Amino acid sequence: MKRTNYEVRSTVDVQVEDRTISGYAAVFNSESNPLYAGSTQFREILLPNAFDGLIERSDVVATYNHSEDLGVLARSVNGNGSLRLEIDSRGLKYSFEAPNTQLGDSVLEGIRRGDIKSNSFAFMVEQGGEVWKRQADGTYLRTISKIGKLLDISIVVRPAYEEATISTRGLEIVEEEELEIYFNTLKSQLND
Repeated sequence: MKRTNYEVRSTVDVQVEDRTISGYAAVFNSESNPLYAGSTQFREILLPNAFDGLIERSDVVATYNHSEDLGVLARSVNGNGSLRLEIDSRGLKYSFEAPNTQLGDSVLEGIRRGDIKSNSFAFMVEQGGEVWKRQADGTYLRTISKIGKLLDISIVVRPAYEEATISTRGLEIVEEEELEIYFNTLKSQLND
């Protein structure tokens, strides 16, 4: 399955108790490390209401390194299923029982050994759900107020944020040409 125009953000702090894996896929009001889209540098902040109403209308899977090809660890359809999602004052919290599969066992072992300790989520911003502001140093600050679609939460090897649960973040937009058009449009709007 090829996805276009989705972004991925990562956090650290995965917890394991027996076969239950939990953590925060996103944390609110936490400025990211520098992110890059081509040569454009920016940071971003996720506002507390960004996920409002999203869990109840989403089909979200838990994956390893954002790959459904490896298998699915858990799933939440409209808030029900083996993947438990919750929004609290800190952010988007998740938990699930690792399945008794090769993937489930492998992820559990990696977490227990400390080789895997990061979370991530793939998403699409709702139209009008972001504000870009040029900073004095020439970089941009992106403030996300509304996520339009939550695609997955993922246990990942390489995080992109450094703060507690959303400490490492990375931007991933599949179509490079669309990314270039997107940022050229934003630059144009910001310069007007």
